[in-house]
Amino acid sequence: MKLTNDQYYIQKVLTGYANSFAYLVDSYKDMIFTLAFKMTKNREEAEEICQDTFIKAYQNLNKFQGDSKFSTWLYSIAYNASLDAIKKNKKHNNTLEINEINYHKIASFDSALQQIEQKERAKIMDNCLLKLPEDERSIIWMFYYDELSLKEICDITLLSESNLKVKLHRARKRLLTIVETTVEPEIISHYGRK
Repeated sequence: MKLTNDQYYIQKVLTGYANSFAYLVDSYKDMIFTLAFKMTKNREEAEEICQDTFIKAYQNLNKFQGDSKFSTWLYSIAYNASLDAIKKNKKHNNTLEINEINYHKIASFDSALQQIEQKERAKIMDNCLLKLPEDERSIIWMFYYDELSLKEICDITLLSESNLKVKLHRARKRLLTIVETTVEPEIISHYGRK
């Protein structure tokens, strides 16, 4: 039904009813802002990217072919705008060496995380996600939080599916390392070693 609504309003805009674009903005502004904010870690930058994304989408609406969902097309515009902003502001260079993962610790993390309340877990996970490089953070976000398919993410990022799978795997490993170094000391200090 959403796809049908999108097509209806796109057609109205293309036939001269520019005000119909407001429906599309209202439908996707939160999604686009969230992506931009997760990538840039800057509210003002994310708001600017969000505005630029909708301006560019409006100006190029006649080029939208409908081969993918409208949301995927918008995501692609926002993703590329976010990458451009990141390149422009090189100050957000978060690189963390990936340590060899001790798979026995994964189980202890799972059980330790269950001891933390849901709200605390979400906050900790957001902080850990923010430590990922922007491209990996956005891929993790799109796959797990926005529940986009691999194909949709490939359409947005212009990566091949095999390259995307490799990047997703590396991002998961890096996130696990970040969680290991961030969460374990906090849990130990809060709950003590068992």
